[in-house]
Amino acid sequence: MSLNTRLLFALLGFPLLVYAIMALLLVVQNETTSRDMLKERLVSAGELLAPSLGNAMADGDLSRLEVIARQLLEHKELRAVTLFDEQGSRLLVLGRSMPFPPRLNAPNTTTLTIDDAIWRLQVPLRTFPDQQFELANTGWLEAELDIRTLTLERYKLIASLSLGGMLLGLLLFLAAFAISRYATRPIEEANQALYRLSRGDYRLFIAAARPTEFRQLAEHINSLAKHFQQAQHDLQSQIEQATSELQESMETIEEQNIKLDLAHRSALRANAVKSEFLANMSHEIRTPLNGIIGFCRLLGRSPLDARQKEWLEHVHRACNNLLMLVNDVLDFSKLEADRLTLEEVDIDIISLVDEVIGLHAPEAQRKRLHLVAMVYEDVPPILCGDPLRIHQVLSNLISNALKFTSKGDVIIRVMLDSQEGQHLVLRISVSDTGIGLSEEQQKQLFSAFTQAEPSHSRHFGGSGLGLTICRQLIQRMGGEISVNSALKEGTTFSFTLPLLASLASERPPELSLDGAIIRMHEPHLPTRNVVEHLLKRWDATVIPLNKPGNEKLLILGLEQDDFISEKKAYWQKIISQAPCPTLILANTTSFELPLWELPNGGDMLCKPFTRAQLAATFKQLIEPIKTASSSVNTQSEKALPSPTFTILIVDDNAPNRELLKAMLENEHINIVLAASGQEALDYARQYEADMVLMDIRMPDMDGVQTTQALRRINNSWARCPIIAVTAHVLSAERQQWLSEGLDDVLVKPINEAQLQQQLLRFLGIALPTDVLDETPNAVFTTPYSPLSLPAIDLELGARLAGGKTEFAKEQLKRLIDSLDEYEQAIRGAFAKNNLTALLDHVHSLNGICRYCGAPELALTVETLETRLRTGGLDQAENLLDELYTAIKRLQEQRSTLYER
Repeated sequence: MSLNTRLLFALLGFPLLVYAIMALLLVVQNETTSRDMLKERLVSAGELLAPSLGNAMADGDLSRLEVIARQLLEHKELRAVTLFDEQGSRLLVLGRSMPFPPRLNAPNTTTLTIDDAIWRLQVPLRTFPDQQFELANTGWLEAELDIRTLTLERYKLIASLSLGGMLLGLLLFLAAFAISRYATRPIEEANQALYRLSRGDYRLFIAAARPTEFRQLAEHINSLAKHFQQAQHDLQSQIEQATSELQESMETIEEQNIKLDLAHRSALRANAVKSEFLANMSHEIRTPLNGIIGFCRLLGRSPLDARQKEWLEHVHRACNNLLMLVNDVLDFSKLEADRLTLEEVDIDIISLVDEVIGLHAPEAQRKRLHLVAMVYEDVPPILCGDPLRIHQVLSNLISNALKFTSKGDVIIRVMLDSQEGQHLVLRISVSDTGIGLSEEQQKQLFSAFTQAEPSHSRHFGGSGLGLTICRQLIQRMGGEISVNSALKEGTTFSFTLPLLASLASERPPELSLDGAIIRMHEPHLPTRNVVEHLLKRWDATVIPLNKPGNEKLLILGLEQDDFISEKKAYWQKIISQAPCPTLILANTTSFELPLWELPNGGDMLCKPFTRAQLAATFKQLIEPIKTASSSVNTQSEKALPSPTFTILIVDDNAPNRELLKAMLENEHINIVLAASGQEALDYARQYEADMVLMDIRMPDMDGVQTTQALRRINNSWARCPIIAVTAHVLSAERQQWLSEGLDDVLVKPINEAQLQQQLLRFLGIALPTDVLDETPNAVFTTPYSPLSLPAIDLELGARLAGGKTEFAKEQLKRLIDSLDEYEQAIRGAFAKNNLTALLDHVHSLNGICRYCGAPELALTVETLETRLRTGGLDQAENLLDELYTAIKRLQEQRSTLYER
């Protein structure tokens, strides 16, 4: 409700309400007064005439009664007068009387009966007979009064008052309207001014009104407008200043962002330099370290006394620890730099676990520990993942378990955690009975460069990086690792791996024993459970040792204590009494096995053994027909089949081609040589090959281009295994080559074991045993300074040439004869600052040196190539001088080849 309306209501409604209340009170008061006066007048008149009427009635004078009654009827409100005698009979009726119930007795007192519109007055008439003071009733007077005149008068009064109220309301409305307009107009003007101020219009002015209050309001609003105008001006100035400061701040922030970006790039470059430095240093350290390890092995074959052999073992162990540390630091650097790539290839988890078990078997045998692997049957036979990283994690956990366990066992369990279709989660655990870990030690266990106790690095070795690398590798593969341990109660490491099952079918049994009965004694419970499970899987029946029967094989699990004379005699008696071959499972090394008499044939396996070894041994012992044609050794290698395989060797260096040919060629392997990529393509368009050994760095068409061209010829070449052979490769280059079509990478020098692995992997064949076991008989006798490697080492050359000493001499002569040409080419490329040409010549020379007994030149060229690939020409000048010196020393000793 507006102020104007409220003023109208206040100025108009309140006076009218007061007037209405006063008018109502006046009407009520007038009505009451009129009735009281009429009643008093009527009663007074009746009582005044009552004695006269009583006397007249007593005298019987009717005329006088009528005269007196008419005097009473003259009252204007009276409508009828009736006289009654004492018996109640009507004596006289004047006017128009309303019928009334007859009265039997005369009233004793004056009575006024009030009805809605008629009043009845009854007055007793008395006389004084015989002049006595006792009154005598002679009758009564009854008068009827019509009060409608009073009602009419009341209505007239109400009408007069209403008319007066209307006139008063009109006057009040005019006065209130004038007053409200006078009072509200300045307020409306002030309201409009405030609205304009709220809308930002500060350019207004209100004229001062006459009343003091309104004039003060106008002045205050004008002052407020001026204040707002000044505030707007100040605010605009502040905004402009803040904008200027913000612009300056933005420019400063932009400069800081540029600096931060430069710092970030610098940090990335520094991190890259660090990773590259670690990779280079790892390579620089591993190269001479591998040489030291190789010479330790050669030195171990020479005549040494007990003390020298002990010292040599310490050197060899220290070198292996240092090599492991270098590898851990390199892997940790790759993980920190997020440069580690994961492969997705098929994995046979049983073969992978068996391989890791074989690597750690010597340590378990040395400490007399039981190393047992349990691969549950619900694990699919073929999985898809990164076998190298799984191998690395599992090997590290087993190594730690063996390291911190002095007695008892180490058990590896591989089981299926969950599976949905082809997607599954594999759970692998490694449990030991070692020293255990406290809760505090478990909390910091996966921190880098941290071990459970500070003394562990001194007592057990290690860098404290192994578990950190394991955790990061497992997390990169999408799994999790956990530990459960207690002090002096052993430790269990378990980790999960999400993998893809390539084949959902169940793994087929390795062999069938057709229900053969096998009697077994194995005191170690986990080993016994594993062997019994495998035998039942292979359809054999296992019976205990104390229940002899018609068994086809006797299995004895023996500990080191069982080799003592008394116990050995006991077991020898059991073997002699057995009517079947005997398989001895010995928890020791093959060198410590005593001689056993096996009258019915048999074999001996050293724990830990693999499933393949066990299956091959059972097949050999239970099926004697095949025994004569199979070897006694327990390796599950396939014998060379009768068909001939063709291997294509592509290398631009003739000595390298001839050396690989000499190492591979036999009656079952046909070698084809190609001096360039084009020659390989010409051969491939007409013939096929079962495997290709491809040199990477060749003129015109390198190994990668040749491989891609071979893949495009036909489907047979698209499936043909092609292995890169190179003298030097970085991790990133290896991954790139594999992604571009090569199947594997071999780094020169290549030995028979590496070739054997590739042949088994891709062709399923093995080199003859005599080739693998052939070792040179010559002993290194050339004197050289202990501060440098010898220029010529014929024993090393013969070993690299597969034990062929004469072939090694020919390789050295060819190398020495080509050194002048290589030196001239290298000098020319360096003088022209041609890094590509320099790398080609150095790499080619590095490849030749890898197969020759020239350790000084080989190490120098290897180091030079690494520096060139990582640091460019800037860091190569000093090494070039060393290279020229090494070339000169080798050339000077050419004549000594004829004397050896």
